[in-house]
Amino acid sequence: MWLRVRGWRWWVAGAVVIVVAAGLIVWRTSGGGGGATVAAATAQVTSGTVKQTVSATGTLEPAKTADLDFSVSGTVTHVYVKAGDVVTKGQALAEVSDTSLVAARTAAQASYDAAVAQYSQDASDGASAVQLAADQTSVVSAKASLASAKQDAAHAVLRATISGTVVSLDLSVGDVVGSSGGAGGTGATGATSAASSSSSSSAVSIASTARFVVDATVSADDAATVKKGMQAQVTVSGVSDTIYGTVGSVGLIAQTSSSGAAVFPVTIAITGKQKGLYAGTSATASIIVKQRDDVVTVSSRAIQTDGDETYVEKLVDGKAVKTDVTIGEVYGATTEITQGLSAGDEVQVPGFSLPSGGSGTRGGNGSFLGGNGGTSGGFGGGGNFAPPAGGFGGGGFPGGN
Repeated sequence: MWLRVRGWRWWVAGAVVIVVAAGLIVWRTSGGGGGATVAAATAQVTSGTVKQTVSATGTLEPAKTADLDFSVSGTVTHVYVKAGDVVTKGQALAEVSDTSLVAARTAAQASYDAAVAQYSQDASDGASAVQLAADQTSVVSAKASLASAKQDAAHAVLRATISGTVVSLDLSVGDVVGSSGGAGGTGATGATSAASSSSSSSAVSIASTARFVVDATVSADDAATVKKGMQAQVTVSGVSDTIYGTVGSVGLIAQTSSSGAAVFPVTIAITGKQKGLYAGTSATASIIVKQRDDVVTVSSRAIQTDGDETYVEKLVDGKAVKTDVTIGEVYGATTEITQGLSAGDEVQVPGFSLPSGGSGTRGGNGSFLGGNGGTSGGFGGGGNFAPPAGGFGGGGFPGGN
């Protein structure tokens, strides 16, 4: 049985050798003897939009966060939410006892009413201008006190200042809270940009979950080209779709990256509401710093030089005609043509020759049929047949003994 299998293997090997040898003879006959030659090709001149981009790396963060605290003193009587709840702007989150606050408001109302009555009485009695001025001052002061008391009573209820998800909650019924100077109960928005860090001591922290920004950095060399309002394409780790955004801000003070290089902070607002995104996920943004339309370009390999002359071989009625061109910017494998060609023209791309022989270029120095060790080194560069560039790889056919 072993002999039969072994004989089958040699039959296959022999057949492959015959096919390969025939192919090599044809290749050599066609001019591949000394080294592989890549024939000249043609390329079409095109016109389109070219973009210059700057790369920025960073993480996704909520577009808005709010750290909220009671701005009045009292004992917590109700907590209406828990961590993870989705809330809307203006929604009640928690409440403190308002007994003393309502009493203070009632007293302030009474003081204001008395001040107004006193001013009216003195005015009716023909009091002096000095007295009336003093009465007016009392009215203004009492009115301010009443407004403050009303606001304090209203702030017995802590309300959400943005829509989002409750990401932390440090409140329980029975807790005694005091004026913290926080934004939550003072009537301020309580909202900050994603670049602001959340306070772990806040009673309630809310983060937007539908709108995000990329908190990123760009290199010092690229920072000067990035401006607010520029468009960007964002790739988020774990998300297959490309997401779009707009540069919201560019920092003016350099930071030091983990590698020690100088970088500048850039915030990119993700366009629209997005699902499937999560704060803290890594992201890479390609910021479009320059875009040009209707740019005529051609394969950079088609461009040739002769001294100070730059030209291409333009195909006219099937014949290559030397044509002078003026080039502009280079975009990788293509080059801008500002004069000499038009979109739709065809040019010749010169061929080139590859070096012959040598390990790696033609698969090493292994023998054609191997011998004792087989063709483990691939097809050699010497011998009767010179294979195409790149060789046929290692391993080869099974050898003899």
